[in-house]
Amino acid sequence: MKTIIIICLAVFNTFHLFAQDTIPDSLFNIKLDEVVVKSKALINYNKQSKPLSTLDEYLERAPNISLVKRGNYAWEPMLNNMTTERINVTIDGMHVFGACTDKMDPITSYVDVSNLSEINVTSGQKGSVYGPTIGGAIELTQTKHDFCHPGWSGNIDMGFESNANLYTIGTALKYVHQKFFINTDFMFRDAGNYKAGKRTTVPFSQYTKYNISTTVGWKINDKNTLQSSVIFDRAKDVGYPALPMDVSKAQAIIASVQHTIENVHPIIQNIETKIYYNNVQHIMDDTKRPAVPIHMDMPGLTNTYGMYSKMNIEKGKHEINLNINTYHNQSKAEMTMYPKDTSEQIMFMYTWPDIRTTYVGAYLQDKMYLHTNHSISYAASIGYQRTKIASEMGLNSLKIFYPTLAPNKNRAVMGTSFAYAFQKKNAELNLSFGYGQRTPSVSEAYGFYLFNSFDKYDYIGNPFLKNEQSIESEIKLSYSISKIKTQTSLSYFHIYNYIIGKHNPTLLPMTIGASGVREYTALKHVNLVHLDWSLEYKPIQSIKTKAYFKYSFGQDYQKQNLPLISPFSYRFSLAYYYKGLELELSVDGAAKQNKYSKTYGEDLTKAYALLHFSAGYFFTIKEHHRIYIKAGIENIVDTYYSTFSDWNNIPRKGRNFFVNISFAFDKASKTK
Repeated sequence: MKTIIIICLAVFNTFHLFAQDTIPDSLFNIKLDEVVVKSKALINYNKQSKPLSTLDEYLERAPNISLVKRGNYAWEPMLNNMTTERINVTIDGMHVFGACTDKMDPITSYVDVSNLSEINVTSGQKGSVYGPTIGGAIELTQTKHDFCHPGWSGNIDMGFESNANLYTIGTALKYVHQKFFINTDFMFRDAGNYKAGKRTTVPFSQYTKYNISTTVGWKINDKNTLQSSVIFDRAKDVGYPALPMDVSKAQAIIASVQHTIENVHPIIQNIETKIYYNNVQHIMDDTKRPAVPIHMDMPGLTNTYGMYSKMNIEKGKHEINLNINTYHNQSKAEMTMYPKDTSEQIMFMYTWPDIRTTYVGAYLQDKMYLHTNHSISYAASIGYQRTKIASEMGLNSLKIFYPTLAPNKNRAVMGTSFAYAFQKKNAELNLSFGYGQRTPSVSEAYGFYLFNSFDKYDYIGNPFLKNEQSIESEIKLSYSISKIKTQTSLSYFHIYNYIIGKHNPTLLPMTIGASGVREYTALKHVNLVHLDWSLEYKPIQSIKTKAYFKYSFGQDYQKQNLPLISPFSYRFSLAYYYKGLELELSVDGAAKQNKYSKTYGEDLTKAYALLHFSAGYFFTIKEHHRIYIKAGIENIVDTYYSTFSDWNNIPRKGRNFFVNISFAFDKASKTK
């Protein structure tokens, strides 16, 4: 691994209706205005529906993102109706791997909005900058700092939500000098059990979360800067009402050192190199659950070392981006079962048998301007992956099903894409085509008796799975005039060797109550389609209306519905702005999902519509001191509902009153 890092550094020098019945991208990165946090000190709240929302709530407002919800915490993002196995989720280019075999800790759960400046979403192969992908990428970008405004700035944020008695406290402090800066922030969230519509309490939905981050920068000279960042995130006493187990601890340490060179050469704009390390610990247990037949402890661990180096080149009509990245990851998970009868033997096994994965890859994109209004771009990526089963016990366990299994496995992955863009006056057209691959995940290849509470099956990995392969296309149209903006996009994915679980009647389950055992296998091919359309109308300066619609479709080669495919959904909003005042009324909902996959535990999801209202006011106390207050009501009519992606039909929050108060000061100089 050290050799790989040294080589890379040498090369370069160094992102229905208001109720259900009550029951007991594009060629370029999509900048998500709804989730942008410009700066903690500057408080750009106009782009935030609820200033102290969790990262999950921000992501939920993105055009082609849905979230799998297993409780009130740590929702798993899906892009183009594909879960995290098929998409790249990175933190500032860093690969971070969850440590839970049940996917209770997606990468997004280990950061907070206080750590980030923006979220970039790219569809398909345009998201392969940092590694192979099928569906695209979600890049969580840490707050960028400069040395332009010396002085102090900071803020204090406080929030309360009536549903679940959620308390949020945040603070940030930043000092900038002409040669260095230091920024630190803290966020604390504590929630009890939330209530679904009709005031129905959802047990085991509480959580407590801490997030602390510090970034230090040093300006070596006019061209060279050095930056170091550390994020510490910890959640405890996290309940998962849709699952049979809870979490006593979910913790991550994410550290990096970054070197940037600006204006390296007349044609080389910059070179950015980052070395990073992260450690994730996740401990599941069921000690607080009643009537547990067999008590279980399920700790998980991932360690990741990595680096990337990327270069931006501009020469003539060409813009070239080159990225070389590598990482080494350890993924290990255990399960210990304690029978109630203490005379019986304790059972231990590896659910992830200490998998060591080393990846080295390269990405190259060339964008060429053919004319003032025309551009084309071509991108290619290639990677090499080596996996090793480090646990002899885990290897022998898998050999029960695969006698010829070797401890090491080598794979090659590649991807390519072509895009065309036309822009003239107020209209823009983007066309893109691509081919990509991805390797099986640790669970898909090496998982050992992983219980899926959704379809009630134990799952066994298959190390002999082939790489998934995808052919994709996308068209995007946008148009704007003085008062109207509209955009529509249509994407299509034809995926070969689609990895999914298949029932093996010859195997017996290990989990009590499981319906059987599924082995990960590959379907011949599947088809996925995503369509969305948005409209923004601003009749006068103080009024803005927005509308958004999306529709998705997914079937396999036998015309059977795929799981976790979003039904038709929509969002409307009407906002009024006057000086420091802002008012917003919004409606969002979805049609019923009758194209569900019964094979994988899904059932019909009823239509719903939700009504929300918020009011905010911004004012200045002194020249450098500002206060922002925002309050609102979510789900005003207290609708009882669940969505297509809510695990085991777990209901979502009912009526919720919230209030946020933020105080910011900025005594930094505004001149260089």
